[in-house]
Amino acid sequence: MDTIKTIQYKCPNCGGELKFNAEKQKFSCEYCLSDFTEEQIKDVCAKNEGVDLSQNVEEQKAAEEFAEHVNLYTCPSCGAEIISEDTTAATFCYYCHNPVILSGRLSGDYKPNMVIPFSVTKESAREYFKKWCKKRWFIPGSFKNEKQLEKMTGVYVPFWIADCHTDAVLHGKGERTHSWTSGDYRNTKHEVFSVIRRADIDFKGVPADGASKIDDSLMEAIEPFDYGKLKNFSMSYLSGFFADKYDVDKAQVFGRIKGRIVSGANDILRSSVGGYSSFTTELCNADILSTNWQYMMLPVWFMTYKYKGKSYSFAINGQSGKAAGIPPMSWPKLWATCGIVAAAGLIMGILGRLLL
Repeated sequence: MDTIKTIQYKCPNCGGELKFNAEKQKFSCEYCLSDFTEEQIKDVCAKNEGVDLSQNVEEQKAAEEFAEHVNLYTCPSCGAEIISEDTTAATFCYYCHNPVILSGRLSGDYKPNMVIPFSVTKESAREYFKKWCKKRWFIPGSFKNEKQLEKMTGVYVPFWIADCHTDAVLHGKGERTHSWTSGDYRNTKHEVFSVIRRADIDFKGVPADGASKIDDSLMEAIEPFDYGKLKNFSMSYLSGFFADKYDVDKAQVFGRIKGRIVSGANDILRSSVGGYSSFTTELCNADILSTNWQYMMLPVWFMTYKYKGKSYSFAINGQSGKAAGIPPMSWPKLWATCGIVAAAGLIMGILGRLLL
């Protein structure tokens, strides 16, 4: 009896199984919500047929070595999972500063492809932090004391980095107004044009962190990282630092990646529109046709501060020194300053009256 050969398509963006969507008449991925025509899928598959898989043995060996020399610690207070090299006996959670306990080995599946080593020392990071604090008048004194600064920790944060090939399109309305005088009359000509821009755009190195306990906007605020300094991952880079275990996979971060790409596509296509008095974007979209992923560790100096029952996070780019965070506000300092300003205003008012 003859058997029918089945064909299974994999999502070019996250590797999930594609299923035919009768409503859209396209192949859809239920994981990252991407849609593809049959022609697009066949084209991507044809391009990938010549991929050399000879390095799989070496990659497997590297993953086994990673699993052998990495410990996984779990915080019993907040549930954070922290990676450290096998020489670390005990440590603390850099989220809540409680002691953590060894929970076992980490699977080699979590081995990063690349790493950017720390180039900002802890002493330099503390100086960046002090300069950052000087511009903020109403933070509590304990936020920047030496005891708090000792809690600043060097952490390799897990990042998914995506190179995406996209089909981007922009629809908008361009308006042009021209006025002139003819005799005693003032004439105005107003024209409205339908504008369409479409282009294949390749986006390189779009980042999204893979740690759910770290605020995404905080990580975006300390970008960019210089990918020119990337190194092949080696256990030696973990020495003296901690690393976070990713708990958000590439399919889950795909929505954030696409949001950044659509925004970038809008900027690129919008810049090609000229010759109008005004332009309004009505629609901008970027279909991501294929994605190449890299999983890497990027360096961040991280500090958490608890103030009146609330946690505040502060981060410094471990490569560039760029700092970001939302500091707590000391209301006594604020009210004291307001009182001084009000008193000064009152005194100036009284003096002004006396002089008059």
